[in-house]
Amino acid sequence: MIEQLTNKAIELLQRLIETPSFSSEEEKTALLIEDWFKQYSIPFERENNNVWAYNKHFDVSKPTVLLNSHHDTVKPNGNYTNDPFQAFVDDGKLYGLGSNDAGGCLVSLLATFTHFYDQEFLKYNFVIVASAEEESSGPLGLKSVLKHLKNVEFAIVGEPTLMQLAVAEKGLLVLDVSVKGTASHAAHPNDDNAIYNALDVISWFKEYEFEEESEALGKVKMTVTQINAGKQHNVVPAQCDLVVDIRVNDKYRNIEILDIVKDAMPQNVEVQPRSLHLQSSSIPIDHPVVQSGLALGRTTYGSPTLSDQSVLSCPSLKLGPGDSTRSHSANEFIYINEIREGIELYIKILKGIV
Repeated sequence: MIEQLTNKAIELLQRLIETPSFSSEEEKTALLIEDWFKQYSIPFERENNNVWAYNKHFDVSKPTVLLNSHHDTVKPNGNYTNDPFQAFVDDGKLYGLGSNDAGGCLVSLLATFTHFYDQEFLKYNFVIVASAEEESSGPLGLKSVLKHLKNVEFAIVGEPTLMQLAVAEKGLLVLDVSVKGTASHAAHPNDDNAIYNALDVISWFKEYEFEEESEALGKVKMTVTQINAGKQHNVVPAQCDLVVDIRVNDKYRNIEILDIVKDAMPQNVEVQPRSLHLQSSSIPIDHPVVQSGLALGRTTYGSPTLSDQSVLSCPSLKLGPGDSTRSHSANEFIYINEIREGIELYIKILKGIV
């Protein structure tokens, strides 16, 4: 049964690769996921391009494990030499856009869910969500369907981790920072140049260190990534705009970071967050699912990359086949054996708790 599920999962991944599914354009891959559930006579629900299903013997008195991965992709970068929408195997590697991020994880979780689907007397229920708009953190992704899910106690989010246990993930806070000044002709004295005023602000973002350091995720990291000011050579600008990328550890909520930044800024600086919902996430080391993975020789680490974990309020573990360093790269691929190992390990880890 597991071998058959594995082969079917690899076939599905090939079809997903060959079906474009950029964020908010996942209609056709959602249909492929529906076909998987129909093939195994599993009732499912769909809202927008999110598709989800519960195990056959769902019991409202039991807690639920959420299995989640996404079926949208980024657009292929200009360095591809392969056709990004051609799924082919060469030297044990399955190539194609979304193969590694996160198609391999998604089909492995679908196979795992199907394996457990009709089993009775489990300690946990299962719900699997194949979500949309993960790559764009869009409003119609996983966050939009959480209200429909029942009794979720913890989640496994399928992202490429080489099947190691990412027990924490940094959150993301993007700030638009406007540094004010006084406009004037460049030929005349002006001690209120917005660009010069921005130098101290940039220096603060570079030098400031938050007190709380995470064992799994290290320090909060702030980076000024964009700057814009001025329209012509002979005019001192009245405003210099910065964009700041902040990777937040699990010691802080995004609103706390925002408050610290605002308190540190002088009166001539305005700070606006683009959003506050992309929070850091974590799961305790002593959680049963983490302990089950450790018992199988898996290791733990903190992930610097963002995923759908950021919209969850329950403990969550990032875990999946593939390698994060291949994500969004040209000629993206996943090893066929990584998918086989991923399904086997997902099942073994969950057997350790159910």
